[in-house]
Amino acid sequence: MILQALQQYYERKTVESPGELPPYGYEDQAIEFVIEIDKDGDVVQVADNRFQDGSGLVGKLERVPQPVDRTGQNAWKTAFLLWDHPRYALGLRYKDESDDKMGMRRIESFRQRIRYSFPNTTVDEGVSAVWQFLEKMDLTKIGSSALYDEIQKTQKGVAFRLSGDIVLVCQRPAVQGRVAEEFAVFDNADITGPCLITGNIGPVVELHRATPVPKSKSTAKIVSYNEKAYESYGKTQGLNACVGRPAAFAYTTALNHLLRRSLRVGDAATIFWATRHSDLEQHIVDIFGEPRKDNPDSNTRAVVALYKSVDAGLLNTPEGNTRFYVLGLAPNAARIAVRFWEVATVAELAVRICQHFDDLAIVHRDSEPPHLSLFRLLVSTATLGKADNIPPNLAGNVMSSILTGLPYPQPLLTAAVRRIRAEQSKKEKNGKRLPNVTYPRAALIKAYINRVTRHTNPDIKEELKMSLDESNTNVGYRLGRLFAVLEKIQEDSARPAKINATIRDTSYSAASATPVSVFSRLIRLSNNHLSKLRKGEYAGMAVIREKQIQAVIEGISDFPASLSLADQGRFAIGYYHQRNSFFKKHDNDSPEGS
Repeated sequence: MILQALQQYYERKTVESPGELPPYGYEDQAIEFVIEIDKDGDVVQVADNRFQDGSGLVGKLERVPQPVDRTGQNAWKTAFLLWDHPRYALGLRYKDESDDKMGMRRIESFRQRIRYSFPNTTVDEGVSAVWQFLEKMDLTKIGSSALYDEIQKTQKGVAFRLSGDIVLVCQRPAVQGRVAEEFAVFDNADITGPCLITGNIGPVVELHRATPVPKSKSTAKIVSYNEKAYESYGKTQGLNACVGRPAAFAYTTALNHLLRRSLRVGDAATIFWATRHSDLEQHIVDIFGEPRKDNPDSNTRAVVALYKSVDAGLLNTPEGNTRFYVLGLAPNAARIAVRFWEVATVAELAVRICQHFDDLAIVHRDSEPPHLSLFRLLVSTATLGKADNIPPNLAGNVMSSILTGLPYPQPLLTAAVRRIRAEQSKKEKNGKRLPNVTYPRAALIKAYINRVTRHTNPDIKEELKMSLDESNTNVGYRLGRLFAVLEKIQEDSARPAKINATIRDTSYSAASATPVSVFSRLIRLSNNHLSKLRKGEYAGMAVIREKQIQAVIEGISDFPASLSLADQGRFAIGYYHQRNSFFKKHDNDSPEGS
């Protein structure tokens, strides 16, 4: 069903947006350098076709005749039509290549590929110019170009352009027509059969085109049989899953197109599409993704628009009934692993996504974003806050939970609680204390607990509130609040000086896991701090803090020997809520440590 849905997406886009996806036989590839030649095949100039993307230069995507896989010792025999790597199109050698004749072998393959499609190269002025360039092989102007060293190093493509043209030679009408003819022609060597996607009888592909995802091999495919053990009934490679040539082209083209705008978190790349045009299809990456640098409000605007569409009656519209697909992919050796595959209507997904953001909603500073991206949530659970340390499979499992409306996976809570405990005394290089129960971690824990509670008891819509809930009697939540009050008393007693370390730095981990082992000592310590506070200029504050302790501790009959993982999460939320309640706008205290 995945391949069929992708093939249908290609067919849909060719009707809705002609030219957005490559036609049969073409593919979008990164072309880094363009060799401009005149009609006699002489080099006019070498043009840099790269642009700045992030921290480096990348080649502009150009529509070129599709490449084919080439691996192994005989890779030099396979060349692409009128564009290729510099080793083929220009005959350049790798620096460490010992065979000095390999460059000439590759360029001869490049020549033969042109001759195969154009036995008479004079039928098109651009093709004729490239052929004359290959006949002369005068690389003097290329070798003297300031870009020559970059051309030698590139692993991407170079292409040719006829002087005066605005398109590449491989994009000229005569070439496009020839490529289309070759794609449609049945070769006697073709193996025919029924296509598993369309059911049509015709030639089936033995090797599917590459559809690499981030961190996979460039030749990775979603359909491949690279070992005899995976084959059966004497059929080799792709013939074990017969897919017709047009359908294989359509689904791989659609997949590569969608992957360029995929949501990438952890080891998973997630793509989204619908059976027809939908606003959700256009904006869902902005809903879950990091805000773009050129549009920092893109995430917030996309989420707000989603809420408005649901409120405006999306559930009862044709768009709401449109089928929507979500596919999560990850690298896995030579193939691509399917992490998850979800199918629902636009309306169903919109409601579930809104529920996800409702569950995450928690009090935070005005300077912090109202809606957190999936990346920002998951990276808060990773060691050192690095994306590479996000636990494997976690991103895919969380996304699947959001889309199905089910509870988040338990490893999410485990990871969040672990990071909170590990960073109880974290500081910046300048010594400034950093919070361990951060906004993203608190949001995750609140959402996790609320979804589990609602799943097991549908009558309880929300166990943990957005802000401080004085009516919550859960022992973990109460102890978290108590710990926050005791820490605030310690901070108040040191005023006006800034305190270098509080009980959080030394005792948070133990207090949240084994309360009985530390709380008696912490309360005795707070009595000393209160005594000091009464003697200073903030004597009135001592009365307020004592009342807060009494209000919180009334709901605690005894300090438990240990707290479950879920209650450790509730402890974190109680602590976070209570800390934030100290720093409302009417309070003159500094928000340090919130």
